[in-house]
Amino acid sequence: MTAPPTPPPGSTRRRAPAGAAVLREDVTDAIRAAVFEELAAVGFARMSIEGIARRAGVGKTAVYRRWKSKLSLVLDLLTAFATQGLPAPATGSLYGDVRALLEVAAHALRHPVASQVIPDLLVEAARHPEIADAVRAQLLDSQQGVAAVVVREAVERGELPEGADPERALDLIIGPLYWRLVVVRSPLPKGYLDDLARSAVAALRV
Repeated sequence: MTAPPTPPPGSTRRRAPAGAAVLREDVTDAIRAAVFEELAAVGFARMSIEGIARRAGVGKTAVYRRWKSKLSLVLDLLTAFATQGLPAPATGSLYGDVRALLEVAAHALRHPVASQVIPDLLVEAARHPEIADAVRAQLLDSQQGVAAVVVREAVERGELPEGADPERALDLIIGPLYWRLVVVRSPLPKGYLDDLARSAVAALRV
C-alpha cells in the first residue's frame, strides 16, 4: 500500500469537521419552539434544560452545544424574535397606520403562547438585568423605531405638529391594548381597535 503524501514542511493539513460539529438547523428550530412551549407551561423560573430537551425530542447535549444556559437561550430567542422586525405601515394616513399597528399587535398578543410568555419574561426582567436589557434593546427599541417612522411621516403630511413624541405615540397606541389583552385578559369587543385607533390619533394631536 502506498503511504499518503507527506505535507510540505510548515504546512498543516485541515481535517473536515466531523458530523457532530455541524449544528442541524431543524434541531435548532425544534429547541426554540420547545422553549416557547416550556415558558408558557412552567415559566422561566421553573424552566430547565432537561425539560426543553425532552419537549424538543433531543438530548441535553444538543441544547448545551448551542446555548450555555437557559438564560442565554431565552436572550437569543428574544433577539431572534426582534430581528424578524415589524414593518412600519404605509397606509398614507395617521389613522390607517395606527389601525394597522393595532391589528398586528393584537394578533401577536392574542397568541396563546405569547400571552403566557411575555408577562413572565417581564416579571423575570425585574430579577435579571440581562433579560431587562434584552427586552429593552431588542423588543422595545424595534417598536419605538416603527413608531418613529409613523410619527415622522404624519408630521410630513401635516397630520401631527412638529416635535411629536414617538415614545408617547407608542404608549398611546399599544399601552391600552397590552393592558386589555395581557393584564386584564379581556376579549376585544367589536369595533374596539377602530375606537382605540381614533382615540390614539386624537390624543396625539393634542
